[in-house]
Amino acid sequence: MRSFERALVGLNRWAVIGMLAAMALVVGTNVALRYTTNASLPWADEVARYLMIWLTFIGAGLALRTGGHVAITNLQDAIPTRAQIVLRSLIVLTLLAFFLFMIWAGQDYMTRMQFQKSPALRLPFNYVYAAMPIGFALLAVHLLLIARQFITAGTYRDAPSGAAQTEAASG
Repeated sequence: MRSFERALVGLNRWAVIGMLAAMALVVGTNVALRYTTNASLPWADEVARYLMIWLTFIGAGLALRTGGHVAITNLQDAIPTRAQIVLRSLIVLTLLAFFLFMIWAGQDYMTRMQFQKSPALRLPFNYVYAAMPIGFALLAVHLLLIARQFITAGTYRDAPSGAAQTEAASG
C-alpha cells in the first residue's frame, strides 16, 4: 500500500508540475508574440484558464496531504485528547461524504456540458469539467491515505518536518 501511495503522490506531483509548466509556456509564448509580432494566439487564454482549472482540482489532494487547506482548530485545541480524536473522525467522515457528493455532482455537470464547445479551441466542455470528478476522487483517495494518522495524531503525512507539529496545533 505504501508503494501505491508513493506512486500516486509522485504521479500527482508530476501532473501538477506539467500543467503549471504548460500554462507558463503558453502564457509566456503568448506575451512574447504579442510584444514581438503585435499578434497573439487566439487560444492561449483559454488553454491557460483550463489548465488552471485542472491544476486547482488535481493539486488539491496534495495540499490536503500537507495540511495546506484552511483549518480552524480553536474547538479541537480546547477539548481533551479523546474528544479530539472523535472530532477529527467526524471531520474525515464529513469531508469524505462531501468529496463523494462532489464526484457525483461533477460527473453530472460534466455529462450535461458534453455538447457545449469552448469558444477558441472548439473543445467539448466535458473535458474541462472532468477536472471536478477526477480532482474530488483524488482528494478522497488522498484523504483515505492520511486519515489514520490525522485522526490519531492530528498530523499530516507529507508535512515538512517541523510543520507537522505546527499543523497539528493549527489544523
